Amino acid sequence: MRGTALDSLMRATRDMAAPDIDDRVGRIAADRPVGIDPYGYDPQVARYALACASWVYRYYFRAEVRGTDRVPAGRVMLVSNHSGQLPLDALVIAASMILEAEPPRLVRAMVEKWALTLPYVGELFTRCGQVLGVPENCRDLLERDEAILVFPEGVKGISKTWDQRYRLAEFGLGFMRLALETKTPIVPVAVVGAEEQYVNLHNSSTLARLFGTPVFPLIPQALVPALGWLPAPTKYHVHLGEPMHFQGDPDDEDQEIERKVWVVRTTIQSMLNRGLKDRKSIFF
Repeated sequence: MRGTALDSLMRATRDMAAPDIDDRVGRIAADRPVGIDPYGYDPQVARYALACASWVYRYYFRAEVRGTDRVPAGRVMLVSNHSGQLPLDALVIAASMILEAEPPRLVRAMVEKWALTLPYVGELFTRCGQVLGVPENCRDLLERDEAILVFPEGVKGISKTWDQRYRLAEFGLGFMRLALETKTPIVPVAVVGAEEQYVNLHNSSTLARLFGTPVFPLIPQALVPALGWLPAPTKYHVHLGEPMHFQGDPDDEDQEIERKVWVVRTTIQSMLNRGLKDRKSIFF
């Protein structure tokens, strides 16, 4: 009975938000080995998760995505700004590549180790194709011609306070070294809308240590009973830029790698600035 009710709910959600989910997930599966892959991706779990994600994507955040046609076939690294306190920006980007791209693509997001230790959440991330963000995993997936999603700002990006919204934090250098080593094109991604879903006034290092979390944001809306824990239904605008190709030695000195990273970072910052200028309001 429980399984039947869940299946009925998933079918209703799928039919409303993305009636072609089965076709799109099936087309992804047709290009992959049967069953669960070495990193834990399970097409059956992913199909259920995508049914829910498609509703969030289309109706809650009302995502508008431009540039999925710019993502080249084969190995590719999507490099995006990171924001919003929860990784819903990753969900929207990954959903867009399945729901909007032609052909649909499975995107493997590089995830912080801490997130994968969370009960149930870590298992769900893994079954939906997300991977521990260490160089070995990223390199292996790129060599398999996968699409990788990277957030070079890391925790500093997702946990920005309100006064720092849409100002990119410093990027790590690892993604560029891997792109050079594997000769992978980089597609810059700018997400506008996530910064306002939670208003973070301050990150408390004391509470972070107490609860064993990387950061502990102080979010006033979380004080509102029940609904305060939900993100605000801001409108997401996602912009994917033209592929960027870099050449060089992945073992170059940091200073040389930093020059290439600066190009990617300034490109994404410019895309964010344009996106902010073009949007009509936070909710439209």
